Amino acid sequence: MKKWLGAAKHSATSSTHSLSALEEPQAHVETAEAELSKGNSPFHKLGQGVVAFLRATLGFEQDIMREASERLGQAESAAYDHQRRADKDAYHSKIYPPGSEYARCLAESQLMSAVVAVLNESLSESIKGFYKLRKAYVALQEIADAEKRYLKGRSSTSVGSTSTKSTVNSAPSVASTSNAPSVSGQTLVAQDEDDDDDFVDADESIAAAATPTTYQGHLESKELESKLGNLSIRPASSSTQVPAAPVIEEDDFSEFSNHPVDLFIHSGSNLCFGLLQLMLSLIPPAFSKLLYIIGFKGDRELGIQMLWRATQYSNVNGAMAGLIALGYYNVTVGFCDITTSDAYPKERLTTLLFQMRKRYPESRLWRLEEARMMAADKQLEDAVKMCGTDEKSPLKQVEALQWFEKSLNCMYLHRYEECATSFLTCVELNNWSHGLYYYIAGACYVELYREAKSVDAGRAKRYADRATELLRKVPVHAGKKRFMARQLPFDAFVTRKINKWEERSKTRGIAFVDAVGVAPVEEIIYFWAGFKRMRKEHLVHSLERLAWSEQDGCHDNAVDELATLSLLRATVTRWLGDTATARRILETQVLNHEWSEFKGGNKDNWSLPVAHYEMSVIEWIDAGGERGNKQQLEICSRWVEKAAKWEAYD
Repeated sequence: MKKWLGAAKHSATSSTHSLSALEEPQAHVETAEAELSKGNSPFHKLGQGVVAFLRATLGFEQDIMREASERLGQAESAAYDHQRRADKDAYHSKIYPPGSEYARCLAESQLMSAVVAVLNESLSESIKGFYKLRKAYVALQEIADAEKRYLKGRSSTSVGSTSTKSTVNSAPSVASTSNAPSVSGQTLVAQDEDDDDDFVDADESIAAAATPTTYQGHLESKELESKLGNLSIRPASSSTQVPAAPVIEEDDFSEFSNHPVDLFIHSGSNLCFGLLQLMLSLIPPAFSKLLYIIGFKGDRELGIQMLWRATQYSNVNGAMAGLIALGYYNVTVGFCDITTSDAYPKERLTTLLFQMRKRYPESRLWRLEEARMMAADKQLEDAVKMCGTDEKSPLKQVEALQWFEKSLNCMYLHRYEECATSFLTCVELNNWSHGLYYYIAGACYVELYREAKSVDAGRAKRYADRATELLRKVPVHAGKKRFMARQLPFDAFVTRKINKWEERSKTRGIAFVDAVGVAPVEEIIYFWAGFKRMRKEHLVHSLERLAWSEQDGCHDNAVDELATLSLLRATVTRWLGDTATARRILETQVLNHEWSEFKGGNKDNWSLPVAHYEMSVIEWIDAGGERGNKQQLEICSRWVEKAAKWEAYD
């Protein structure tokens, strides 16, 4: 190992041992970090970077993100340095040029650095992150080109030997159409000669509008458009395109090589290309100009396909790909109402989860994903048990996520006190959005107060006092976090709600807890797609809570409050299978109002645009899904388009 790490000659055996170091983060984190810190190879540095990356992306804490950026920067530097001096005595792959394993480390470090930068609170740091995505792509494209050349040479010497099972990807590559470097023939070029870490942003001396203090609805910003318009790292004539992918399918690769280094390079290319494609495909339309920084757009289907390929490998690349795939399906797809019949491959995901839990039996990340799948399958009680937090996790961020998932599932089950306690535990474990945690905990005590005030005055007072205490903490803690220089949407939402209730309390001369409007917990359940995870008895309970809000008059006969009540009732009714009634409620109690009625002051203005979205979901269901009635599907599209083009709201 000493010779491989420090001397001029590197051995293939040492490469294999160092690659195994990357397996450590999946088991015992402290042990992994201790072992990885003993080495200085790019693989050890990358392993340390992976641990920091997981902490950063699981917890969204700024100090952890800074640490992750530093570690990934060290991994990037080490990989670049080793790649440049990769010599003839290193492992010689018949597929990849010398140094390709370092190029793969370099690309993964850059890709993870980009993700951390995009999650940063700073807009300029986020833009740097998109720039790094392109740098990662250039390194990955070199590896894909090496596979192309190998297959081409193999087919020319053995006619037909690979024609039936392996194909050369003919998609145009950015590396060949832009100002990116070309393959030198023997050794990979790591990146552009002038491609250092100094990033020149748009001229910030130009006066610009101040960052809004509240969330502006859709993510649109004239300032952002202007900044991005001044950025260019590719020729103006080149067009935005979909990047090419590695060309050897996972089922075929064993025919070409079984060497651990080759497997590491190929599986890592699938992981990185897949994540890159998926990330770019998820960029909101308002940020589409960011794609001009990179020079190409993402292909979601191809990205997911490549991640699935990477999961077949029993190394760190396969584990990371599994986490990303499960996270995408359980979180991103899991929040959607309009999906095709094959959008959520339940059987395949179940198999993947079983394999990962078997491979890493002590890792709590997989238990978290299993809990999410249980919730998606409406097994909420089992999901709460799976998130059991009696044992401390080596990763505090994983423990915080487990508590957060448990909190949400308790909320869907209407276990108000348990939900409140769990969210308050999240305050101790994570500093991402304390305002939101206090708001939901306080809203739970509001519901407990409402249930108790007609049967137990003493208990009702205790709940009222606790609700007031927690809700009045919200403004103090909200608005401190930013995403790409913007206030978090939920922080803006909860702050406005508290201001609205304070104003109503003073105007009507009533206690603050009595000024709370329509079922705030049911609102949060809607925003987190909780009705989708409820069984019939849970949905009926939600209708009962909404009925209480109507009978008690907490809506104050305000148009916005009544519209919110009707929207929530229509959504629950839809999930109970009665789309006709849901449609009627929306048409007669929400959509019959003018947009002007929801403007001004602290009014809840989200119900009208969201009602348009709910109408699209009803049309989709009544049409019979993607293969259903075309006329109704066209109507569905029009409703979606109206909702998407709505002006700013919160």
